[in-house]
Amino acid sequence: MSLRKQLNDVLPDYLPANPKEAIKGTELIRLLRMRLEGNYSDASLRYHFSIMSCDPTSPIAKVEKGQGYYRRTAPVPALSSAQEIFSQYQGRLDDMSGDQDEVDHALMRIRKFRAIVNKWCDVNGRFPFAFREPFGADAPVGNLWKFPEMLLVDWESGDGDEGDRTMLKLKSQLGLPPFRLHAARLRILPAHHSFREDFFQALSASVWAQGGELIYAAPIEDEALAESIRKLSVTFGIGVTTFGLTAEILDELPRPANIINAHPRETEALMEKLDVTRVSTVKSRPHVDWAALESIRGDSADVDKLLGWLSESAESGRILPFNEEG
Repeated sequence: MSLRKQLNDVLPDYLPANPKEAIKGTELIRLLRMRLEGNYSDASLRYHFSIMSCDPTSPIAKVEKGQGYYRRTAPVPALSSAQEIFSQYQGRLDDMSGDQDEVDHALMRIRKFRAIVNKWCDVNGRFPFAFREPFGADAPVGNLWKFPEMLLVDWESGDGDEGDRTMLKLKSQLGLPPFRLHAARLRILPAHHSFREDFFQALSASVWAQGGELIYAAPIEDEALAESIRKLSVTFGIGVTTFGLTAEILDELPRPANIINAHPRETEALMEKLDVTRVSTVKSRPHVDWAALESIRGDSADVDKLLGWLSESAESGRILPFNEEG
């Protein structure tokens, strides 16, 4: 097995998620030698660290202004990010096709927004589950209409005292889900040329959930656009929310890993940058359509991961953490 392949496999076990806890190259090399097959020099390992830290698909990232390495946050799913970039740069894709820096810049904004949504959910007591596997590079385009990018889970109880946990267990035993599931589509920029596609993808991907939400990073400054979205929402019940994050604000935000690992005071500062506006309210249905969910179960392993997490949490009487790093 090549050194690059070995490093991809073992690095996640040793790299800290928080850039503030970055590990120095010397210490990382010492730890890795216990796992690597082959006698590689320090120089060879450092060379691979350097090359891999520039690759957005690798697990290792380098601290920008300092020394040390940390674990890169999960990459943006290829299919949904490609659609997002196409929407943002419609009309001049040929101009940017050779500009990798511009593509990377757009991807970074998407990753920051996903991280901010995760942090906002954490602050507001919501539990996000990201669908990633259905949006891989080789996935069918139809998955954009079949799966949400994120499922927002609102637990009714179970994370508090013993009484809450007992209630969560009881509801589970009675076959009453102690949670509400809303399927969410995340997009950066609301626009006249793309809002219908955004909206109806959110609607289609939420047919099995109790509701659907469309979450935009940028504000909707065009009142005609806002009114068109409201009319669709009244008819179909999809909730629409904007976070008030312009491109300039997104560029000023810390890197995704810093957002995910922000301390309480840093989190408070991040939340102050948001101007969350509810454009339209979601119409939430009383029940999950389990038959519809079962119909897509064989199309992605993520569905079984979701069901396992929900089931284990309900049975244990407490909300188990699900690790999602934006």
